[in-house]
Amino acid sequence: MKSQYTLYDYLPSGNGYKVRLTAKYLNIPYRLVELDITRGATRTPEFLAKNPNGRIPLLEVQGRGFLWESHAIISFLAEGSKLMPADPWARANVWRWLCFEQYNLEPNVATPRFWVKSLKKTAAELGERLTEKLAKGYEALGVLELGLTGREFLVADRFTLADIALYAYTHVAPEGGVSLDAYPNIRAWMARVAAQPRHAPITAA
Repeated sequence: MKSQYTLYDYLPSGNGYKVRLTAKYLNIPYRLVELDITRGATRTPEFLAKNPNGRIPLLEVQGRGFLWESHAIISFLAEGSKLMPADPWARANVWRWLCFEQYNLEPNVATPRFWVKSLKKTAAELGERLTEKLAKGYEALGVLELGLTGREFLVADRFTLADIALYAYTHVAPEGGVSLDAYPNIRAWMARVAAQPRHAPITAA
């Protein structure tokens, strides 16, 4: 049976990984179209006609159209599932963590990783830009560490979209020069996330 979903993605991307991990956990099939963002694959007229923002991940939903922004996509896929709580307070707390991830953690943990891993930049080349990002990245990780104090997962004592979204870039933070050695709560939580059903590494299709 043909999948109703086509995912346009760059496999090293943590934002794309959020979508792939959500779909795998919920056992939702999808067709993957890989795009190399380092070679301008999302800046072509063909792709911009699908997503004028020129970014991945992009989900094509058969009969509906195209959906972009990773958190919009995962919330759509998870609607009605146990990954998104029905209780308004718990649901609001999932969104609190999703917003934190996009505004505080992702810009300062994912960006150094992209510079170093995908663009092959050195610390010497990046200079002050890297230093500032790493400092803010450690601040964000400090908030996450506190948020996990006495908790197995971030919201409602169970695995939710909040855990998927925060895990995506946190677990590969060392690839951008961010050490997780000082965060025991985060390291234990990451192990619990990795133990979830149908878990897969970040570059798995």
